[in-house]
Amino acid sequence: MNIALIAHDKKKDDLVQFTVAYKDIFAEHTLFATGTTGKRISEATGLEIYRFQSGPLGGDQEIGAMVAKNKMDSIFFFRDPLTAQPHEPDVSALLRLCDVYSIPLATNMGTAEILIKGIEEGHLDWRTIARESDNDGSE
Repeated sequence: MNIALIAHDKKKDDLVQFTVAYKDIFAEHTLFATGTTGKRISEATGLEIYRFQSGPLGGDQEIGAMVAKNKMDSIFFFRDPLTAQPHEPDVSALLRLCDVYSIPLATNMGTAEILIKGIEEGHLDWRTIARESDNDGSE
């Protein structure tokens, strides 16, 4: 399963702690992250993570492109709702794409707990089937 990890600056510590707590589950999947977030998670966990640009430099859009191509299965995006983000249009576009393509998205610790447990228990296996059936070789 392809999983994206994103966090605004004030939420990076929370996402790092979350991935440390669930390292064994995340280790079973292919991980993607925006720049600094990916670096911090990798350093804290030793997990292999493909890193995109930072969010403000286009990382959110790179992950959004994977969503639009049915190549992302779930996203953990710890957002800071109390701080204005200079790339808010990119954030909104990513959230919209998750809704359009029915990609499970956790934006805080509460929904992240539910999503990671669902992944662990196999409740998102339908994503693998959906991705495989969408891959008709015409990329």
